[in-house]
Amino acid sequence: MFFELVLVLLIGIIIGTLTGLAPGIHINLVAAITLSSLPLLAFISPLSLAVFITVVALTHTCVDFIPSIYLGAPEEDTYLTVLPGHEMLKQGQAHEAILLALLGVIIGLIISLPLVPFYLFISPIMEKFLTNIVAFTLIAISLFMIFREEKFLTALVVFILAGFLGYSSLNLPINEPLLPLLTGLFGASSILLSLKDKVEIVNQNQTRLRDIEISKKDILNSSIGALVTLPFFSILPALGSGYATLTASETLESFKRDISRKAFLILSGAINTAIMISSFILVYTINKARTGASAALKKLITTPTLEQSIIIVLSIILATIVAVLITVYLSKKSSIIITKINYQKLSLVVILIIIFFTGIISGYLGLLVLATSTSLGIFAISSRIKRTHLMASLIIPTIIYYLLS
Repeated sequence: MFFELVLVLLIGIIIGTLTGLAPGIHINLVAAITLSSLPLLAFISPLSLAVFITVVALTHTCVDFIPSIYLGAPEEDTYLTVLPGHEMLKQGQAHEAILLALLGVIIGLIISLPLVPFYLFISPIMEKFLTNIVAFTLIAISLFMIFREEKFLTALVVFILAGFLGYSSLNLPINEPLLPLLTGLFGASSILLSLKDKVEIVNQNQTRLRDIEISKKDILNSSIGALVTLPFFSILPALGSGYATLTASETLESFKRDISRKAFLILSGAINTAIMISSFILVYTINKARTGASAALKKLITTPTLEQSIIIVLSIILATIVAVLITVYLSKKSSIIITKINYQKLSLVVILIIIFFTGIISGYLGLLVLATSTSLGIFAISSRIKRTHLMASLIIPTIIYYLLS
């Protein structure tokens, strides 16, 4: 049994690394493939398969920052890191951006452990109450963010269009609709504009974490932001870590706690990791799967024993630490490679890869969504408003769902 667990741990780290590096491959796809292959995997214990999915998910979460920042090809949980991360790439600080996000990953792991009692005892009570107010909370937060803009009418138009696009995409017969939707809004739009502007990638600094100039205030603000939002966003379905990150940032700023670009990356890494970890616990306490990985975990182990729970927790800690080290290594290599190739040609290749994966996974309707979302993303960037208003593609469908349920 010990050998089997070690083997699945290693395989999970390898697969999580590969899926994290590949634009368009989501952890939910790996979880679905694993579940569909259960008859062929009968010789492996359910606990080992649960450890495998847990390890793949956490490794993927870390490594996925590399294509998000270096290529501008985000996924559901990392699309907001494209905004400050891609800017830091242009300034030769992409590796620093990765290190900041990974610092957030470690913080997310640390703050997740003290929150376990909350997830076990308080979350089932809070879940019933929060479900009734989530739609009105989202409306209030959205209006607050729109009217903070100088061009609030443009922001409102973008918000409504993104919401309509998101609602339409989620209700079309598209496999993995978030792939073309979010990739177009936050990834392909940036890449196409960089092609137009002929962005030159400068030499990237091989910064070490201890050499990064970051204040204790930034670390404290990021930790507070994560702690304040996690109890709310870890419970409610349909509200991803990207929206949790934005809400934490806006909340801190409203209390006169400015969030710098560096603090935002730390915050994003912390919330991504903490929400992934919490999803593994909450699937058993409130019986709701926040992620595809947690849904797979529930099907593999209906009610975990104390021994199984300890093994899964240990695999979470070990996988996160190893994934952080792997991501640091891969980021160093990426920072060297990115300057030796023609960025325009690389961007064009990434666009073609995105189109290819979208066509294969989401079909011709997915390609239509990709084209539309990319156009809207370009309009938002050109209008010089915050691209976070494009998150209405998820916010409005969520509001409609809760108002009608």
